[in-house]
Amino acid sequence: MAAKYNAAVLRQFRFERVLNEDPVTHALTLLGTLPNGETSEHAPAIVRIEKTALAADQGDQLLTHALDKSRLIEGTDIYTWAFGWLKPSEDRPDVKINIVHPATEVHIRKYSRQEVAIVHETPALFERIVKPYIAAFPPSRTKWVENILNGVSEVEKVLYRDPSPDLGYLILPDMKWDLTTISSLYLVAIAFNRDIRSLRDLNKAHLSMLKSIRRESARVVKERWGLDHGSLRMFIHYQPSYYHFHVHIVNANYQGLPGMSTGQAHLLDDIISLIECDPDDGPSILQRMTLTYALGEQHGLYEPMKAAQQELGYY
Repeated sequence: MAAKYNAAVLRQFRFERVLNEDPVTHALTLLGTLPNGETSEHAPAIVRIEKTALAADQGDQLLTHALDKSRLIEGTDIYTWAFGWLKPSEDRPDVKINIVHPATEVHIRKYSRQEVAIVHETPALFERIVKPYIAAFPPSRTKWVENILNGVSEVEKVLYRDPSPDLGYLILPDMKWDLTTISSLYLVAIAFNRDIRSLRDLNKAHLSMLKSIRRESARVVKERWGLDHGSLRMFIHYQPSYYHFHVHIVNANYQGLPGMSTGQAHLLDDIISLIECDPDDGPSILQRMTLTYALGEQHGLYEPMKAAQQELGYY
């Protein structure tokens, strides 16, 4: 964690409300304020606190050394339930903390709990509604991506880099990963080509990049963490959380992530296969097809896309 967000600073968090709770990942997302730089002024902050996973390599010590106390919940026949408290440990942090600060209204909507609707995006609706929406995004929203690509931040975390401006990319750990628990391994590949905003922009010219991401991701996790081929789930979001092309790379055994849901995640292998079916010229299949996906009610596209569904005559 950056020094400016050490425990002393985080204790100055002024709580406003809970934005979301996730019993699957054991996480709470809080809205409040934190000090803004060196001044005493506070700025809006989103803090997501998630309980960390238990490390398998410490399994032999959890009950014999780490357990501090327990309390019986219930028992019947051979089955017993109990609460347990572990001793503090430098090697076993209790929670992982993600911070967005200063947070904008867009961030607050994104991290808030929300109902979703399934929408159908035809090529015509993409051109009329979605493309202008993407084009209107200010560069400041992806400044953190540019910092990574330009070597300003997270340089030491980069696992692989292909510097080609058109088909290059880099691979590094995603901020959602704790960098320790292999069963929840989460990496991301980010393209250098700024013209690829989403999977709608992909065509046959990008096949070599997509295949390289698939190949090098498998090689990196094999060499670094011993994960065999077939141990990764690689997918692309649509709509993505930011409009700069990237591929999610996750341990295939990591279950329950909301971002892997049908209606948002498209397997990289499937995208490659679809593009391979394309002719050598003309619009790609991803530009010609209707995409169906879920939109949260706080998303900027929710209202115009939901309103546009009536003209499709699907229902």
